[in-house]
Amino acid sequence: MSGVRLEVLWSPVHPDKFVTWGTDINLFEVKPIKDAPQSSFKISETTVAHRLASNSSSPYVKCVDIYPHHEADVLLALGQINGKVVLTTFGPTVFDCLGLAGKELVPRHGRQCNTVAWNPSESNLIAAGLEKHRTDHSVLLWDLQRCPHSNGHSSHHAPSSMEPTRPSAELGLSETAHSLAWLRGQPRCLMVGLNNKHLKLFDFRDPGRAVSSTPTKAVYGLAVDPQADHRLASFVENQIYVWDTRNFEKPVLFLSQNKPVSKVSWCPTRNNLLGTLQRDSTCIGLYDIQPTMVGNDEVEPSFLERAVLPGVTGVVGGVQASAAGAITSFSWHPTHENRLININLSGNLTDYTVFERITLNWSPSNHIVWTHGWRTLKTVCDKDPIYSTIDNEAMLIKKRALSGYGLSTNLEENGDLAESKDLKRLWRWLQLSATLVEEGLVPNNNTGHPGVRSVLKKPEGSQPTGSETSNAHGPWAEINACHISARVYRSEEREHALQLCGWSLDRDQFLGQLESAGYYSRAAAIAVFNLRLPQAVNILRKGAEHPRTTSPANLNIVAVALSGFSDDKTSMWRQQCIASKQYLTDPYLRVMFAFLTAESESYEEVLEENEVTVEDRVAFACCFLSDVKLSEYLRNLTAKLTDEGDLGGILLTGTTLECIPLLQRFLDRTGDIQSISFIAARAFPPHLLKEDSVQEWISNYRNLLDSWKLWTQRAHFDIALSARTESDKPPQQVFVSCNFCAKSVSAFMQGRGRGLFARVPNKSKVCKITSCPNCRKPLPRCSICLLNMGSASGAYSVKAGSTTNRTIEPGSNSDKLAEFANWFTWCQSCRHGGHASHIMHWFSEHLECPVTACACRCMSLDFAAKVISVPVV
Repeated sequence: MSGVRLEVLWSPVHPDKFVTWGTDINLFEVKPIKDAPQSSFKISETTVAHRLASNSSSPYVKCVDIYPHHEADVLLALGQINGKVVLTTFGPTVFDCLGLAGKELVPRHGRQCNTVAWNPSESNLIAAGLEKHRTDHSVLLWDLQRCPHSNGHSSHHAPSSMEPTRPSAELGLSETAHSLAWLRGQPRCLMVGLNNKHLKLFDFRDPGRAVSSTPTKAVYGLAVDPQADHRLASFVENQIYVWDTRNFEKPVLFLSQNKPVSKVSWCPTRNNLLGTLQRDSTCIGLYDIQPTMVGNDEVEPSFLERAVLPGVTGVVGGVQASAAGAITSFSWHPTHENRLININLSGNLTDYTVFERITLNWSPSNHIVWTHGWRTLKTVCDKDPIYSTIDNEAMLIKKRALSGYGLSTNLEENGDLAESKDLKRLWRWLQLSATLVEEGLVPNNNTGHPGVRSVLKKPEGSQPTGSETSNAHGPWAEINACHISARVYRSEEREHALQLCGWSLDRDQFLGQLESAGYYSRAAAIAVFNLRLPQAVNILRKGAEHPRTTSPANLNIVAVALSGFSDDKTSMWRQQCIASKQYLTDPYLRVMFAFLTAESESYEEVLEENEVTVEDRVAFACCFLSDVKLSEYLRNLTAKLTDEGDLGGILLTGTTLECIPLLQRFLDRTGDIQSISFIAARAFPPHLLKEDSVQEWISNYRNLLDSWKLWTQRAHFDIALSARTESDKPPQQVFVSCNFCAKSVSAFMQGRGRGLFARVPNKSKVCKITSCPNCRKPLPRCSICLLNMGSASGAYSVKAGSTTNRTIEPGSNSDKLAEFANWFTWCQSCRHGGHASHIMHWFSEHLECPVTACACRCMSLDFAAKVISVPVV
């Protein structure tokens, strides 16, 4: 078939059959690979094509269309170069009995047939478009029911011996019909491209004139959208036009191509998807065309353009097909979604499915949903095992919220619920600073959690320094007769800073706690910083002997090296330590030797060791840096930690305005809106909570909890927040109102007593309010006992030793409220109700409302119906 233009067409009624034509006409059947016949060839990874029949008795075929109505056999209409339309089949079929096989539809004057099309709704109609003839029409409509039939004795492919068939309708006198297409929703309407000048819509119920027309040169390849009759496409040269017959004056969309267009076709299973093919192209262009509305006006449609390269995997004649060769034709499958078949110049066929762009959505409840074709949605819920492999901050935040993270009274316990070392360290420090402030060991500074910089800052007008410089000597006479000498700075403010860093005043107790926790290298380093070398050696030896120590040999070696300390600047011990300390993997061991071998009092190697905690570096600086150097170091360190979003920087800033940029940077880096919201709610002073950034954090976290429907967790968060701003507690928002005056009937509970309810004359009895405190109208009656509803308002306390007499104390902090049995209870649907105990008793035995003639099944409308019993308080 090489050298001849090859075409392919799916059967519109046989989902597993298609035809190809060039020199010969071939009928193929598609089968799965597992059912492949011996003579079949592969056209995709899962399907093969098997040739059922071939027809070579009809040469000079210009166009082909397949009978579009359900029959077991295939009937073809062939438009030939001489203008005839021949109906043919592949062998004996049911169409032989109908007299259709072999029928020839012959025009009055012979000329080329450009296009032929069966009517998709009325099976007896077939239209053909011919070249121009000066005395004849170019659009011919045949009605096969009116055509004379053959006697049935003619051979299968021989012409019928019957009189010439005359068209039932004719259009386009002295014009050329380049293309035509039927409208599915209007069976008698035909769109025709005429004479390189017009697109015209004809209705054969009144064929005398065109229903509508538009002047254009784009009269080739007419294709009507199967999903919408008013939308059609046509082309001329390298230009594609999309039309809307409701506004036929101009195209609604113009698509320019790089090469001349050879075919356009709408996908029958996908809305608004247009397939295009350019001459000598190896790809098929796809346009997803979507109508666009601006207000109430429809403007030029938008479209998404893409190209597909169907992989050629077929085998023709036992030879593996090559991917080379331009595609000459393609055809959409009539029912299978986005499936097409194409053929190239070499005759290679490819069965291809166009995969849709996936529309992915991630719901607030962590459900992932995406489109799988146009009929299916696929989803992955948050309980799927795949989430265990995803490092998802949202899942972690939800897990913490359900575990009560941030709500514990002991701030350090909140850190235990966090799976982050930084968060654990921060919550531990918040608890430490709060304890130091409560015990009066550290000044408050109106923050509740003062930072190191705030406790070191001197009031304006005071002396610039309050530190007392002294030389501290730690004798090590037991090992060698040398003394350690280091300049140590002391002041009351520095002692406060050391306590905020966790270095308690009792150093022995502090070091003992570190040893108990297994932090031997850190304890040894802090002992050295406090000039206690023998104690540091003992700590390292204890660590080496501990069974859980990961590398006891290293600690033993370091202990031996440390025991040989020499303060001689030229000693071999010093030179070897300087050369070897960089190979130590433990940062605390490195800074320990860096301190002992320091050349000057700047101690840069210790202070710039990022693997040492911020607390220990700041505490070291408070001991060994002068006021000027300490202030500069803390300022630079604060700026660095703020830029990195390191939570350790709160040790320096405290809960002041300076910590807000740090927390914002932490949020930008991690997305942990939960932690910074709880830090603000539990640690910030009231005036800091009013900052715009803080309010935005809190609002976003509330919205996050609301989107997850974690109402209880949201309520607990709001309670924790309101505890910081007691003066700003919101007023009561829900209350029972009177039917007559619409004012609250709970005036007693709100502390707004009116009239005779302003006082309680007998505190030994519960005051039962059965009328409105404002207008004194009676309250509604209980639908069970028919008494006016009303209960003791507000809280009450029980006298010591008394079980019956209750004393009402408005405004008291009692945990008791009025008895639940007398509470107002009503259905949100029918609005009927009564005393809580009566309603509960009624619905324990009945389903319908207790009010006569009310058929409402109140209890079944609420989740409370699933509750077996509710105890009466």
